[in-house]
Amino acid sequence: MSFSQDVWTRNLELYQKTLQHPFNQELAQGTLNSNAFCHYVIQDAHYLLAYGRALAVCAAKAFEADDVIQFSEGAKIAIVVERSLHDSFMKNFGISKDQFENTPLTLACHHYTSFLTATAWSESYPVVLASLLPCFWIYAEVGKDIVENSVPNNPYQAWVDTYSGEEFHTAVNNVIATIDKVATRCDADTIEKMHQAYTRGAELEWLFWDSAYYQKQWSGLSE
Repeated sequence: MSFSQDVWTRNLELYQKTLQHPFNQELAQGTLNSNAFCHYVIQDAHYLLAYGRALAVCAAKAFEADDVIQFSEGAKIAIVVERSLHDSFMKNFGISKDQFENTPLTLACHHYTSFLTATAWSESYPVVLASLLPCFWIYAEVGKDIVENSVPNNPYQAWVDTYSGEEFHTAVNNVIATIDKVATRCDADTIEKMHQAYTRGAELEWLFWDSAYYQKQWSGLSE
């Protein structure tokens, strides 16, 4: 069994929990509270900068030249392409530049970005790669499910199309292939650390959506 097959099986229950979260269910039905979606978009834009930085560190630690290119390009996409998409979401939902810039990271976003940054700088390449995988893979699988259940004229269709598109899924499959290749060179202790890093990332994916749905701030209270 490959590392990706094993890690997905180990965390399948957590993925199902994420898939069934009311944020994602209501997003597919177009009934999600627009304030919750705006909360999500602002925090996700903050998140992407940290994710891009972690990808850049991952690229610097990569074993092979092709992997350096893969994750360097991934860092650029995270910061430039997806941020541009969020700019369009912000305009469509009336989020001003000042509102975005003056909205601090929530507890969930701070936790997730701190985990990725700390892992990127302190851990080995295989473990860094495992910590980054949930954002790629879970988003792709959630997006695939949402697009299959999305209602006509869904106000959130642009988000659905982005994460369910062929280009994104190709990138995800390439990352999965890379981590499986890397895992074959790792000892048992490193593989276990990779599993731990993936699981924590998957937990934080769920927490990020949960935080957005309830619009949680540092106080833990809804807005």
